[in-house]
Amino acid sequence: VFPSLAQAQASVANEVYQELGQPSIFLFCPTEYCSSLCSPSPSQSCYLQTIGQELLPGIGVIWTGPKVVSQELSAVLLEEVEAVLRRRPVIWDNLYANDYDCRRVFLGPYMGRAPGLMSRLDGLLLNPNCELQANFIPIHTLGTWFQSELGSCAHPDHAGTPEVTALGDSQGAQDGSYSPQEALELALCDWVAEINQQALEPGR
Repeated sequence: VFPSLAQAQASVANEVYQELGQPSIFLFCPTEYCSSLCSPSPSQSCYLQTIGQELLPGIGVIWTGPKVVSQELSAVLLEEVEAVLRRRPVIWDNLYANDYDCRRVFLGPYMGRAPGLMSRLDGLLLNPNCELQANFIPIHTLGTWFQSELGSCAHPDHAGTPEVTALGDSQGAQDGSYSPQEALELALCDWVAEINQQALEPGR
């Protein structure tokens, strides 16, 4: 019935989206959802070009970055993805995901995301560790990053700059940019307070 997989997927997604009354949030995960799955590249992928052309504009498209688990996200990559999809992507961030190897738990701060990314995104979803309690630092530091991004949106002179504050750099607090080290320290202080509070509860 359809000349390509992309056209089939777009047709079904569009029909479901319209049947549901075009909800404000409706997400579509493409088969090629990161750069490493695209052939030969996101901008030259026939599959993504078709998705961008055929998918109704109100449908959000999920993207994980250069890889399934991306250590870095850059504004340049997101510009390329936005151009081919004809919309800003929704990032499905697998930075902390450990469902593929439950022997590992990721406890570091949210990092590797260039400043000023929020203006390039239609949303961001964090795929956390499978262990619930292990996600305090990931979610806490994501919140700190988000607040800094709101600040950069309010002061566009700082948005989109290529500099990324290095781990351990204390400059972040001075200029309002995001510092992973400072975000980690804030999260640890709050986590210790939370643990101490739980220890005082009856039956603990």
